[in-house]
Amino acid sequence: MQTPIYREARKIWDRINRDLPTDRLEVMDSIENFKSILDLFHLGPYYYYLFNCRTGQIEHTSNSVAEVLGCSPEEFTLPYVLEHLHPDDVPVFLNHENSVVEFFNQIPPEKVYKYKVSYDYRLRRKNGQYARILQQIVVIQYGENVRTLGVHTDISHLKATGPSILSFVGIDGEPSYLNMPIEKVFIPRKEVLSQREKEVLRAIVSGYASKQIADLLCITKETVDRHRKNMLGKAEVRSSAELVAKAVREGWI
Repeated sequence: MQTPIYREARKIWDRINRDLPTDRLEVMDSIENFKSILDLFHLGPYYYYLFNCRTGQIEHTSNSVAEVLGCSPEEFTLPYVLEHLHPDDVPVFLNHENSVVEFFNQIPPEKVYKYKVSYDYRLRRKNGQYARILQQIVVIQYGENVRTLGVHTDISHLKATGPSILSFVGIDGEPSYLNMPIEKVFIPRKEVLSQREKEVLRAIVSGYASKQIADLLCITKETVDRHRKNMLGKAEVRSSAELVAKAVREGWI
């Protein structure tokens, strides 16, 4: 199922200029060709990946993703990344991606390859804890196909808190644009449901009855029923089916 954040991200990447010259890379023989680029990025444990912006597919991920996030390369897909973003960093991610697309659409196509893009956000590990990830990408194919080589480095030991910073680092003499101001197209919205209400709602979506939800969450059935009633009021709907439909549509869960 496509989530609202997935759809918004795809809309952003769909705006990448399509009136472009022939692709720089007709065939990518091996990710090993770009190892020299990766040497620029090491600040801690890291993994690299190949992303196709046109299709929204992560086409290759290094095995070291298991060390950083605890997942396998096969699990590391775009929906997985978006699902594991810290909730507060969802608008940060979308705003940065929007700015990146705008930047590359405004410069000559031949200069796209001469920039490294970097910004950071939090991703949830398999153990439930969040890692501060520095995302750095370079474009390796730009045309009918648009592919980026990305490196995710765990910088939790260097930056525990603070705002995310977007920078475009020039390569081969190109000017750098550091700590760029971000047009806040995507504004964090006030949470409609409490954390406990979301837990109850997820259980409802999974098909649990009130008594089962009470046992699952170690609360009373009366408390579950009260959460149900409160959620119906907040969502301005009259049934659990309408509540679930609206929650999925609005991205509440």
